[in-house]
Amino acid sequence: MRTSTKIGAFLLLLSCSISFGQLNSYDQKIALKGTTDQWHTIPLPNTLFSHVKNNLADIRIYGITKTDTLEAPYVFRVSDAKGALSKIDFSLINTSSNENGYFFTYEVPTTKSINEIQLNIKNDNFDWNVMLEGSQNQREWFTLLEDYRIVSIKNSQTNYSFTNLQFSNAKYRYYRLLMMSDVKPELLRTTLYLDSIIPSTYQEYPVANFEVTEEGKNTILTTDLNSRIPVSYMKIGVMDKIDYYRPVEIQYVSDSVNTEKGWRYSYRTLTTGTLSSLEENEFKFNSYLAKKLRVVVQNYDNQPLTFSKPIVKGYRHELIARFDKSADYYLAYGNNNARAPIYDISGNGFVLPKNLKPVTLGQPQTIQKSKLPRTLPLFENKWWLWGIMGIVILVLGAFTIKMMRSSGHNN
Repeated sequence: MRTSTKIGAFLLLLSCSISFGQLNSYDQKIALKGTTDQWHTIPLPNTLFSHVKNNLADIRIYGITKTDTLEAPYVFRVSDAKGALSKIDFSLINTSSNENGYFFTYEVPTTKSINEIQLNIKNDNFDWNVMLEGSQNQREWFTLLEDYRIVSIKNSQTNYSFTNLQFSNAKYRYYRLLMMSDVKPELLRTTLYLDSIIPSTYQEYPVANFEVTEEGKNTILTTDLNSRIPVSYMKIGVMDKIDYYRPVEIQYVSDSVNTEKGWRYSYRTLTTGTLSSLEENEFKFNSYLAKKLRVVVQNYDNQPLTFSKPIVKGYRHELIARFDKSADYYLAYGNNNARAPIYDISGNGFVLPKNLKPVTLGQPQTIQKSKLPRTLPLFENKWWLWGIMGIVILVLGAFTIKMMRSSGHNN
């Protein structure tokens, strides 16, 4: 074989070793099929989240060729809410009252729609119904909300208020708000908004186990999921038909230890809020990888509520990836030493293409690690022990013979 041929074969073997060496630093891989275009989306399967770091920094896309390994750049895309609340200018042009309650009339000098009004009311401990109407000329009024309940509760145990009015998009020049109250409302501030937020898209997760226990004056709801997955939404089901307002804290297991008395869990807070009969009891929070959730409901001196199984959801996660060369591509993940990659396409101002085709995912595979032969400690290797014993015996024997000869010579 020529020298150049040998060198080429050696370099080919070396490059393949390096390529698979990069993959071998990860625990799992999934083959990506159908990378025919330069840009594709990669939906992340739920099974992936049981093997990755909390910050998802150990996800890579590697392409293997006959002579090289490639790393395809990507950016995350999460189906969280997009958009914002737009504040709408207005003027308070009239306040009045009659036997029905207190009226507040607003003029909106633009043609923009609104769908939310936030009220800041100084009064404490009220329970009022309100009516909201719209008009173009202040002669003909159209009902937007009727018998809409707003509440404020403030005492040593609870500080809760529900004073936001939400309704379908409306475009009127005038809005009239009626508060049905025997006491004059002290309205500190009114804010009109157009909510143009595109809602989050969630996927619902099956609940493997759900338990309700009582600890003192608290009710504890424990929810187990099938696997570690990104959680960002929880709806707590309350079966009671009475009015209630209970402080609530949603937690996740951050650590666990198996002791002689069973598993002991450490919890961290995801969000806090109030369980209320006026609201849907939907709680949204930053996405976090969790398998076990706990909800702590403070009852104070009230009877515990009756709960049904909660609904747990999370954002959909996918990658937008660029494939510059033809190769056999793999999604690799599961590496505690990996740091988050830095790619050009993740910078601000980089415009990503739209309407991309998703790749087809193969089955997750465990990456087999190449095991190095284990070197036994010095005194665990029997050959070393026999060798050292032999040397000791020879030294002692030589020393004994020398002593015997010296003793005989002296005699």
